[in-house]
Amino acid sequence: GNIISYDASGDPVAIATGTDGQVLTSAGAGAPPAFEDASGGANTPAFEAYLSATQAITHDTLTKITLSGETHDTDGCYDNSTNYRFTPDVAGKYFTYGSITANATTEQLKRFSLYIYKNGSIYKYHSNYFTNNEAYISHIYTGAVIAMNGSSDYVELYIKLEYESTGGLQVTGGNSESFFGAYKIIE
Repeated sequence: GNIISYDASGDPVAIATGTDGQVLTSAGAGAPPAFEDASGGANTPAFEAYLSATQAITHDTLTKITLSGETHDTDGCYDNSTNYRFTPDVAGKYFTYGSITANATTEQLKRFSLYIYKNGSIYKYHSNYFTNNEAYISHIYTGAVIAMNGSSDYVELYIKLEYESTGGLQVTGGNSESFFGAYKIIE
């Protein structure tokens, strides 16, 4: 059967049924609705990289995380061997996220900051501060929606760790502990 709608004067208007995969859409006030193919978009390019080995970190020094392992990289836009950056080749807005686990050889972590950089500058960051400098291990996450031009814009992940006196600092490798990713938002 047909679907009945009504025009602006209240007269009935018959609408043919759609086919499999179509949706009923509005054509605006006074016009009958119509069946059209469903549309959407792809959440690509998309990637997720992880730290495949423990990385030593210098106290109070901004350090890029060398995430060389890849969970996925749909369009080959993540450089996992040289710059450790994502340069998508499609313009749009991207949900970008990072999560890092860090530890010190003694319980003296003071501050742990995670930064998402866009084109070489801080775009978003998150910091954890520790009371009495008694933290030994910490996990931090940050995320942002970032507009990218699809040609030269890129994002990277940096951290800064601070401790109270002496000891070594490191970020822990593994795809469940330290990772960085992004995907295009369907608009």
